[in-house]
Order: sequence, then C-alpha cells, then structure tokens
Amino acid sequence: MEEKSEVSLEVKHPIIVSKIIKKVVVMTEHPSLVLARHVAGMRFDRFPSATVQKAKIHILDTLGAAIAGVASQETQTVLRAFNLTANTGTAEVWGSGLKLDSRSASFINGVSAHAFELDDSGGCDHSGAVVLPAAFAALSDISAPVNGQKFLTAILAGYEVGRRVLEACGGYSPHNELGWHSTGTCGVFGAAAAAGVLFDFDAEEHASALGIACSYAGGTWAFIHDGSQTKKLHAGRAAEGGLIAAKLTSAGFEGPISVLDENGWGNFFTTFDREAQYASLLNVDFGTFWRVNRCSIKPYATCRGTHSAIDVIEKLLIDYGVVANDIARIDVMMSEFQAGMCGGLEIESRADAQMSLPYAVAARLVYGKVSLDELEETAWSSPVVASWLSLMHVHIDETMDSDAEPLLKVSLKNGTVYNETVPFPLGGMNNPMSDDAVIAKFMGLAARVLPQARCIEIRDYVMSLETADDVSRLAKLIAAPSSD
Repeated sequence: MEEKSEVSLEVKHPIIVSKIIKKVVVMTEHPSLVLARHVAGMRFDRFPSATVQKAKIHILDTLGAAIAGVASQETQTVLRAFNLTANTGTAEVWGSGLKLDSRSASFINGVSAHAFELDDSGGCDHSGAVVLPAAFAALSDISAPVNGQKFLTAILAGYEVGRRVLEACGGYSPHNELGWHSTGTCGVFGAAAAAGVLFDFDAEEHASALGIACSYAGGTWAFIHDGSQTKKLHAGRAAEGGLIAAKLTSAGFEGPISVLDENGWGNFFTTFDREAQYASLLNVDFGTFWRVNRCSIKPYATCRGTHSAIDVIEKLLIDYGVVANDIARIDVMMSEFQAGMCGGLEIESRADAQMSLPYAVAARLVYGKVSLDELEETAWSSPVVASWLSLMHVHIDETMDSDAEPLLKVSLKNGTVYNETVPFPLGGMNNPMSDDAVIAKFMGLAARVLPQARCIEIRDYVMSLETADDVSRLAKLIAAPSSD
C-alpha cells in the first residue's frame, strides 16, 4: 500500500524539496497488514487433521486448568476486589456460575487459567490462558451461532499470531531476559486475532485490532523477586486487552498500522525489544507449520523450566533404582537466565514453589508427584522439604544457552555420582503427553469443581468440536453445575 504524509516545507530550492518528498512518499507493506491478510484468509479445511486434534487437546487442557483455577486465591481475590458476585452479563466465568460482561469474564478466566501453572506453554508463552478466555468472551458478544470449525480456526489464529510475535522478538529467552513476560506482551496480539476471527474481520480490521492490542501489551518478571501474584494477572490482562482491541475495532476505532514495523518510534519491537527484532518472522512460511504444534502441555504444576529436572529424578528413581534416602547432595547447573527464573531455594509462598526447580525436585522426592496438592502451604513449608532443599546447590554455567535444560549432578552417600540432563521434558513437542494422559489431567482438574458427569460432557464435546453447530453449548457446560 502507499503511505503518504502531508508536510509543510519552508525550503524553496526545488532539488531539496524533491529529495524530501521522495523520502516522505514511499511504498510500504506493513508486516501487520500482511499478517492480518494471512489471518483473514485462514480456513478450517486447510488445517491438517493432526493440527485440529492438537488444538482440541490444548482447548481441553486449558479448560481443565481454568476450571480448577477458579478456586485459586488469585481468582477469588479478583472477584472480591471488584465485588463480582452477581450476574451482570452474558459471558460465563468458568466453574463459578457467574455471568459477567465479556471484558470482565475474559480477564477473570485468564487469571484462573494461569493461576496454578498448569496451563500450556511454548506459544506466546502461555497461549491457552490468553487465547481461550478472549475467544469465549467474544462468543458472548455474537448473536448468531458460531460453529466448531470457526471456533477452532479462531483458536489456531490466536496461537499462531501470539507465537509469531514472540519469534519476531528473537524468541522466548531474548525477550523475557529483558524482563518482559511474553504471555502479557505478545499474548495480547494472539487474543486480538482470535476474537477478530470470531467477529469476521477482514484484513484491514485485523490489522487495526493488532494496532490497538499493542496499547494493552505489558507485564514484567518483577514478581520473581518476592513470590508475588502478578504473574497470574498477565494472562488475564492479555486476554482482556485482545478482546478490547477487537471490540473497539468492530465499533470503528482505528489502531496504528505500523505497529509491527521493525523501525519507528513507539512501534512494538522498537519499544519492547530494540536489539532483537525480526519482523520478517511474523509472516514467513505462514500456514506451513502451525505454531500450536510446537506448544507444550504440562504434566507438573510448576514452571516449565523445572520439568526437565523432575524428569531427571523420575529417571533416577524409576530407571536406575536410586533410593531417595541414599541421595547426599544435588548440584544443579543452569544458565543464568534459567537460574534467575526458577533457581530459587527460598520458598515462602505458593508462587515461590511454582517457580522453583529445587522445590520441584524436592516435591518429587518427598511426595512422589508434583501436582496441585504439592503447591499447598502444608507441602512447601514441610521440614522434610526444607531438609532436601538444604542438600541442593544451584550453579550458573555461563557457557549454557539461555534456554538450555539444566544438568543435575546427583551424589549418593556411597560415592556414586549421576550426571543427567533430560533434553526433551515430558509434555514438549519432542516428548508429548499422550491424548489419554491429557484427558486424564483434564478430568482430574475439572472434577475439583464440577461433577464427574459434567466433566465427561465437556470432554466429549471438545473432542468432537469440529462437528458442533453452536459452540455456545460448550460455554454453558463449563460455566457451573447449575447451567442448562
């Protein structure tokens, strides 16, 4: 497209004026508009069956995490803070029985989905907790039925856009090393794309929504220093911001078309990641490899950065026959980035426990698992856990890549030493959980809030979602036991 700017020139020399005008009137193709065209052109019948199956599994997994998460301290605090106790809208707050306006519901459901650190990763990073709340909230603003194929297309668009924005920032480590939490900064674009698909946006509208979404990008890793709760807000804020961007666009509000250009004061990349920006990655090979396929599903209720270490302990105990009480010392070699993110040895809150590799290892050794029960205060404050933490020593290996999995050196009392790394933790693209395992995870989580029969209904509906005529039925199923 041709971008023109009006200028007032005091210069009277015609050659100088000509040169200035040539710089002002330029032919450009904004990356956001190219990306918007790709999103507007997405069609369900072009997705491989394996990608559709993967999308359904991630939907189910996110719903399980969010339904359980409604009981979390974070979600309950948000509900109290805004006195959200009565039905005031048409958008369901999952697992609660409440119906609120779509904006509030998107925020709360996002907080719930990320509250227990059991939602997926590897997208924006936590794409499910951002994209699903925005998409379901958008459904409540649409009067006509939305079928399962369109809904799945919206979800895949959200995963695609959120991840591609992160890749254009140089990837997870470069962006997050700056202190940004990519779930909040990049996820908002994915939420806007998902809602835009459901609102039937054309390319120009999608581009405008992406431009508006940038104004809602945010979230930093400051919480890591004291185990505070703000990390959970980032998913909710990104879901809410993406929905707002789409709703404003549908009302005629316009966002900046240059927002994803590599250069330009105030654009996303120059503001959030000046040193590592690759806008070309926003659109390269679009449709060749759908980004949902690289996402992970968590088998453990702790930060993804802790999972390799848990798998190492699993390997030693199960495959090598090591007895936990025979362990004398555990040394953990980590990259500087990973150590800063999840190398903490001081556990004073659930958030500390969720983000601590040493705690995850201790929990596996003491309790035999790392699930929600192991995130309770009675678990992380146990003297037995403290004794295990005293045997652990975290070291920074400056030669390790930022995203390298940790090396565990496990020394036994008899002098035997194991040096182990699990390069592909369970749940990741190269070592996925089985569909049956993910379904079992959903059933266990959702059953903490909903009756077993309702959990089965949700499971069956999601796993045949592409055949659904009206997805509003699913919204009602995940609301509360009293829903029709």
